[in-house]
Amino acid sequence: MLEQVRNTTEYIKRVVGDFNPEFGIVLGTGLGGLVEHMEVQYELLYSMIPDFPIATVEFHTGKLIFGELGGRKVVAMSGRFHYYEGYSMQEITFPIRVMKVLGVQKVFISNASGCLNPDYRKGDLMIIEDHINMQHANPLRGRNYDQFGPRFPDMSMPYDPELIKKAKAIADANNIKTHVGVYVSVMGPNLETRAEYKFLRMIGADAVGMSTVPEVIVANHMQMPVFAISVITDEGFPETLKPVSLEEIVKVAQEAEPNLTFILKELITNL
Repeated sequence: MLEQVRNTTEYIKRVVGDFNPEFGIVLGTGLGGLVEHMEVQYELLYSMIPDFPIATVEFHTGKLIFGELGGRKVVAMSGRFHYYEGYSMQEITFPIRVMKVLGVQKVFISNASGCLNPDYRKGDLMIIEDHINMQHANPLRGRNYDQFGPRFPDMSMPYDPELIKKAKAIADANNIKTHVGVYVSVMGPNLETRAEYKFLRMIGADAVGMSTVPEVIVANHMQMPVFAISVITDEGFPETLKPVSLEEIVKVAQEAEPNLTFILKELITNL
């Protein structure tokens, strides 16, 4: 893996020159609009980057975008990778490793998720304060690379409390409704059954999705503070459960995206 990370970062540096991003951003399903607020300087197709995975999911464009957001240098993943696509956990989190070597100091992650908490509704935003890994795999399994982090990294605070506090203050000051809750990550790609939604709520989750946790584990392994936020795109209440399509999920995500983008932009600008 070290050689792959080295080859990838050397290629990227040849393309972007002395552009050194401070912050890394991972954009979730239907949440690529943040790029429109960036002063884009470089766009690299995943397919052109050595050893980089390829996004296979609809609505994930597959570009690594370098530019400025609110006057800060950032690199954004427009299109992420999921375990259900057939990638290993190491492949899913490979871009986070690359971000670290490129000099990224903090990671900002967005996703679309289904709500389990009865106080949440479609279109709400949830700032993630903790998570439960139900993907039955871990990106740190196998050989540990001490250059990246310790064999047994601490996960007592996987999401940075100060970033959470600042984001919540930004949302409240601008009358944007947000929840702060627990995200559970499952394997997918199918949505959950009634019994599964009930179980996930019972173990303490407020929202469920199929991403984010692997990237957060690796970012913590490399001592990179993380902020993550979910758009609630569907409701997983067993008593009233209805079929939902990807098109519906993306539609809700896109409608809620302006508020999510505002929070991320203001948070990054004011760091």
